[in-house]
Amino acid sequence: MTHTPRGRYARRTAAAAAALGLSLTASACGGNLSGGGGGGGDYPRGPIDLLVGQDPGGSTDLIARALAEGAQEPLGVAMPVVNTPGANGALAAGELAAQEPDGQNLMVINASLVAITPLAVAEDEAVDLADFEVVTGISRDDYVLVTAASSDFDTLQDLVEDGDGIKYGTTGVGTGSQLAQELLFAQAGVEGTPVPFDGGSPTLVAVLGSQVDVGVVQIGEAMPQIEAGELTPLATFADERNQYLPDVPAAAEEGYDVLVSQYRAVVAPGGTPQEVVEKLRSAFDEVFAGEAYRTFNEDNFFTPHETEPAQVVEEWNASRESYRAMVEEYGIDMRGEG
Repeated sequence: MTHTPRGRYARRTAAAAAALGLSLTASACGGNLSGGGGGGGDYPRGPIDLLVGQDPGGSTDLIARALAEGAQEPLGVAMPVVNTPGANGALAAGELAAQEPDGQNLMVINASLVAITPLAVAEDEAVDLADFEVVTGISRDDYVLVTAASSDFDTLQDLVEDGDGIKYGTTGVGTGSQLAQELLFAQAGVEGTPVPFDGGSPTLVAVLGSQVDVGVVQIGEAMPQIEAGELTPLATFADERNQYLPDVPAAAEEGYDVLVSQYRAVVAPGGTPQEVVEKLRSAFDEVFAGEAYRTFNEDNFFTPHETEPAQVVEEWNASRESYRAMVEEYGIDMRGEG
């Protein structure tokens, strides 16, 4: 992956740049951190921006901030986190693609942006993983189907038997939340109406307020309300039960072929020199190995999936093709146009 797609994303860059006013820096960016630290010639030359395509406070943002804080010491420079929300992360991807491939700009990217969102947008708007240099895989976070504790649904079978008129909340068009429910309901023969929201938080608010019957969010986002007894988890969507919800069946156990999880990785602009990528990967490996980061994952219900770049590419591309085939098989319109 060595080509640089500046022309392809040029029309997105102005909008993304405008959103950089939301720039937020990670904690512990003390005055002792300066450019040129950490050895390895003249890299890094100064602070390394870590872009996030989602609002502050969500799962991707939390992960980015934990990584940025931990990577500052081995790299010898500050790593500010820059939030550029919009289009499921496409704005941030466009901003990154327009940067020089020198390792001074990175992004925590979600697999849904390159494996699911392309099913919902025009071909020239789709983000391609091949346009970036993968530094490292980070995590695999499962989705959970939830309903308000006050609803009539205690199990997934209750929902299936109800059958008609289900309103289901998604975290947006072209997301794993949407795809998981579209596939589940298509296979179960459930007639439902998707209601897209902008992220996990408003989706949960809608479920808790019975504005929708059910919704799918990442497990870490739902766990506080599940533990408080305000939400009932009905199913998860990995190939086995999630470690944090061992009593909740995976949809696959109930006979539904719905394997949808949210993977994340760190990427750099295409064409970033391999020696730079390797130095970055080494720094993130130090973060992964640290007790503070392991505790962070446990506290936030994240599942580590700290893979090599080649495995990231293989897994994400395979997911994209699998999702595309299933959407076609079940006649699902991910654009939300009926």
